[in-house]
Amino acid sequence: MNIAVLLKQVPDTTAKITISNGKVDENSVSKWSMSPYDEYALESGLKMKEATGGNLIAITCGPERTKKMLTDAAAVGADTLIHISEDKVLDSTQVQNLLATVINNNEIEVVLCGKQAADTNAGSTGPGVAEILDAACVTMVSEVSFSENSFISVRPSNTGTEKVSTSGISVFTFDKGLSELRRPNVRGIMMAKKKVIETIKPEELGLGEDSDRIILQTQDSPAEKEPGQIFEGVGEIPTIVSKLRNEANVI
Repeated sequence: MNIAVLLKQVPDTTAKITISNGKVDENSVSKWSMSPYDEYALESGLKMKEATGGNLIAITCGPERTKKMLTDAAAVGADTLIHISEDKVLDSTQVQNLLATVINNNEIEVVLCGKQAADTNAGSTGPGVAEILDAACVTMVSEVSFSENSFISVRPSNTGTEKVSTSGISVFTFDKGLSELRRPNVRGIMMAKKKVIETIKPEELGLGEDSDRIILQTQDSPAEKEPGQIFEGVGEIPTIVSKLRNEANVI
C-alpha cells in the first residue's frame, strides 16, 4: 500500500513575523516548522505503514527550505520523499492540482494531511485534493486504520465520536489527536541524511504556466487590538451588560 502524507512548512508558532516593503520578510523568520496538524497526519501514516507494511510517501510543495521538513519526516520513518519545487506564490487550487498530480503518478491509495495549515488556516487542501482525485474525504479525524479492504476513521460527532468507513482511494484530514508524536532519535537523523529527495518542478507535471496568474500585491500585519476597558463598582453593571449585548454580542 502506498500511503501519502501531505506536509506544509510554516513559521514556527513562536517566530516573530516581520513585514518589509509590503511583504512578509521570510529571511527574518527565526524558525520554520511542520504545520502542527500535519504532524498528527504523519504519525497516523507511520502507524498505518507499520500495520500494513506499506510505503509512506511524504510530499510537500514549496521553496528549497522545505526539504528540511522532508528530512525530518524521514528521520521518524517516512520512506519516500517528494519535493514539488516552487518559489512563486501559488493559490490553494494550484497547490491542490500539483499535489493531486503527484498522488496519481505514484499510485497512492490513501492520503493524509492536517485539517488546516497554521499560517493560512484555510482548510482547503484535503477536500480540494479529494475533489480532483474523485476520492472519498473524511475531515477532522483523530485516527485511521485499514481493515478488510476498508479505511476506518474516527472523528467527533454531535453525540461524541463516530466511526466512518470508506473504500477505494480516500483522503483524511487530521485534527489534534491523543497519539504521542514520535520524535527523531540520533540513528533516525543520521539515516535521514542519506535519503534521496525527489525534486519535481511544476513544469514537469504540466502545470508550470498556471503559476503566472498569481501576483502578490501586499501583505499587512493584523490591526492592533483596542485597549481593554475597566469598569468598577455596582453602578457600572448596566453599562457592562449593554456593551456585552450590543458590542461584544455575547449575550
